[in-house]
Amino acid sequence: MSGEFEVILNDNNFKQEVLDSDSPVLVDFWAEWCGPCKMITPMIGEVAKEYSGRLKVCKLNVEEAPKTSACYNIMNIPTLLFFKNGEQVDKVTGVLPKNNLVVKIDTHLA
Repeated sequence: MSGEFEVILNDNNFKQEVLDSDSPVLVDFWAEWCGPCKMITPMIGEVAKEYSGRLKVCKLNVEEAPKTSACYNIMNIPTLLFFKNGEQVDKVTGVLPKNNLVVKIDTHLA
């Protein structure tokens, strides 16, 4: 996995890294075999760099974290979840243009 992502999540560290985080968090739910997931990975990496220090960007492989994926009803991937103060505040499923993602992020950082 690319080095620009701050945290690789699993069932054991999700609460600590996401729910207990002092900063807003974007979680990318993905899998190795998912073509659209691979399509958005570079964009997620760009966002991680551009928002470094203001937004924690994490990746969660649904096959390696089945409990967390089930808890958030992840039925389709890629799915992006936004968390603020330990609460899920937004959800995006599928591929979206970077400018649309940036608008959502800016809304949640305001």
